[in-house]
Amino acid sequence: MSKPALLSLQQALRKSFQSLENNQKVWNRVLSECSPLMVSLGNLAEQWRALSNVQLSNTPLRDFPDLEERLRFKLLQATDTVLGKLNDKISALQSVRDATSNQVSAVFQLYEQNTDSLDLLTVTERSATAPSAADMLEWLQDAERYYRQQFLRRKTLLQMLRAEDLSLLESTPMRWKSMETPSAEDRITDTLCKVSFFMESQ
Repeated sequence: MSKPALLSLQQALRKSFQSLENNQKVWNRVLSECSPLMVSLGNLAEQWRALSNVQLSNTPLRDFPDLEERLRFKLLQATDTVLGKLNDKISALQSVRDATSNQVSAVFQLYEQNTDSLDLLTVTERSATAPSAADMLEWLQDAERYYRQQFLRRKTLLQMLRAEDLSLLESTPMRWKSMETPSAEDRITDTLCKVSFFMESQ
């Protein structure tokens, strides 16, 4: 067993979990910022539905020329604005995914470079303050997979959206909410608790 190789791996793991802790905060903040935008999208879908269900020519509003066209234009602008803001949020989620992937990839690369120096006993050994390196590598992989899958699902949903596709717009807030996986998010929080002493030790 090479002591320097183990210390180097532990330092990289420490750095990765600090990065994961920061990324989790950013991810949760961005998702919470998406909630009111999803509510707005739902409200706009209802307005689109109401406009498509009413014949303005059969109401007193028929005296206002081009009213329906103007309302459609206003709704289209508002929908595009909300979708633009959601796309900005997706870019922020992508940054979290990329940062997590890069960090995890760097740790695994370091581990693979040192496999000759790190025997099975070394990487599976736990202590009172630190989980095993093998466990920590697995937890990082789980977190990276979670952010990657979540990002892809949310991005795919937003890419499908079109202002003229009313039924999809109406269902989007519910579909977005259905992507929440509290158990997976809790696992990341649990992982950060499990490594808290390890992160503080040098």
